[in-house]
Amino acid sequence: MKQKPDMSFWGLWNLSFGFFGVQIAYALQSANISRIFATLGADPHQLSFFWILPPLMGMIVQPLVGLFSDKTWCRWGRRIPYLFIGAIIAVAVMIMLPNAGSLGLTTQVVLWGLTGSMMFGLFSLMFLDTSINIAMQPFKMMVGDMVNNKQKTQAYSIQSFLCNAGSVVGYLFPYIFTFLGVQNIAPEGVIPNSVIYSFYIGAAILILCVIYTTFKVKEYTPEQMAEYSGEAEEDSTEAVVEKPASKKPSIGYTFVSIGLVQFFCWAAFMYMWTYSTGAIADQCWGTTDVHSEGYQEAGNWNGVVYAIQAVGSVLWAAFIPFLSKMLHSDKLAYSLSLLLGGLGFISMLWVTNQYVLFGSYLLVGCGWAAMLAFPFVFFTNALQGNPKMGTYLGLFNCTICLPQIVAAVCGGAILGMVGSQVMMLCVSGILLCLGAVAVFAIKEK
Repeated sequence: MKQKPDMSFWGLWNLSFGFFGVQIAYALQSANISRIFATLGADPHQLSFFWILPPLMGMIVQPLVGLFSDKTWCRWGRRIPYLFIGAIIAVAVMIMLPNAGSLGLTTQVVLWGLTGSMMFGLFSLMFLDTSINIAMQPFKMMVGDMVNNKQKTQAYSIQSFLCNAGSVVGYLFPYIFTFLGVQNIAPEGVIPNSVIYSFYIGAAILILCVIYTTFKVKEYTPEQMAEYSGEAEEDSTEAVVEKPASKKPSIGYTFVSIGLVQFFCWAAFMYMWTYSTGAIADQCWGTTDVHSEGYQEAGNWNGVVYAIQAVGSVLWAAFIPFLSKMLHSDKLAYSLSLLLGGLGFISMLWVTNQYVLFGSYLLVGCGWAAMLAFPFVFFTNALQGNPKMGTYLGLFNCTICLPQIVAAVCGGAILGMVGSQVMMLCVSGILLCLGAVAVFAIKEK
């Protein structure tokens, strides 16, 4: 069988460059959705319900994009058509979503008593997350299609760098626009211009990045893919022959044990995305009034600390391999990382200075880095040589999405019990600490 040729650094860069723009859109969504809906009049006890849609869309859309794009061959490629369609829809929605409060849709509707502007924002969020998922998946698939096994680590490292770089830019946009003099407060029920312009610029960068990748990347033809199709089977056979005595844990047990850790971790971060703006406003600006200038400043600062978290994640991810070697255990490194993230969340109970939050969110970044790395290490080890790896990895996405849905459904009730949004971040910390304990149920080779 022919081997896929090596690609240059810039070839690998071009393959994932559009991911930079997609991640800016995703960062703008995750950092500003609670702020947008709170500004539109949503009660804090309702906020978590708006977050049900993103993971639900991920569970539905990502497997379908994989299924259909596997069967798509046209003059524009195999994955790129879905990438471009997703980007176009995302751009349209990014222009509409922040204007939900400016369309005069203020009348009450029967469904859950939400205003027209909130319903418009809800449907916009649904289409935005769907389109982001459509645009995101092809980048992961193109690396699998076009990069040989020797270069995949480098290719995914470049993709990870672009992902985190896009996150930092997206998180900082509202703060940067406010610094440049764009208005950060608006009439009641209207989204501030600093947020609106952030979505506009993010949409422009998204489509430009996707166009760049579209013109720079030429996917393999069906004939070429047929020539390279034996590569994975050869590699998996070689792995089995070379390590016949290596005993892998059962796939079912590994799925469940890692899924338990994932449940605690992703529920924790769901509450961070939902309640951190309100918690920061309360702790550092001393306000819970969503129409106040302090609340909107806290909304900007939420993007700043999310950027700090992304930086912390990059730094800790680079350190993780050395940590595993020092501790002689991936599980210990995984558990310690989650524990640090949990302590970062809990520490916010005593933080009243916006700059001290940097330390808390750097610790949170340690947990985030571990969540993005270790689950796939353990699960792919259990799957090594399995011909249904793609199917299992598709199902594994449920361990990311389902915890977020459960957390979103329960968020309002838990908020009612703990009493404040900053206490919800403490709940996030406790969940990450429980995840750190659950790590020890995972079986390694």
